[in-house]
Amino acid sequence: MHSIIKNQRGFTLVELIVVIGILSILAVATMMAINPVAQFQKANDSKRKSDLAQIQRALETYYQDNGKYPASSTSGPAYRIVRSDLTVADWGTEWKPYMDILPKDPSSSDYYVYYSTGQSYYLYATLDRGSSDPQVCKNMVNNECASISTNGIPADSCGGPCDFGLTSPNVTP
Repeated sequence: MHSIIKNQRGFTLVELIVVIGILSILAVATMMAINPVAQFQKANDSKRKSDLAQIQRALETYYQDNGKYPASSTSGPAYRIVRSDLTVADWGTEWKPYMDILPKDPSSSDYYVYYSTGQSYYLYATLDRGSSDPQVCKNMVNNECASISTNGIPADSCGGPCDFGLTSPNVTP
């Protein structure tokens, strides 16, 4: 008797479906562990904190040069810095010699807020992660830094709740 041995190559349909199912489960588990939305929120919040820290350093340099902090403007969509020549420095424009470009919030619907009394200043931003961020203002009223209402700044000035703030050394956000 002569037997014919068949060489089988490839995978059956059932094997392919099982492998695709396992890979799908692993992909979903990986996406849940990474949580890309939260990662983008963290990145935007880090950018905001870095931007405000850069502005803070420039404001301290301005204070050393002029003995006071620059005035703030309340016209337009956000509280902004008034230059020495009394023109308003919009976010995303230059403020020479202190900064080449004043940073702008990474979200087109949110704004940085600058408020000054001359001898103190307040910088605010809204964080994407809100109260889950460990660096939000410690003293909060209605999910915003308490000094927002104390300074008479409208609650919607940041575009969302102004829940992160930096200030001159003589006050707290």
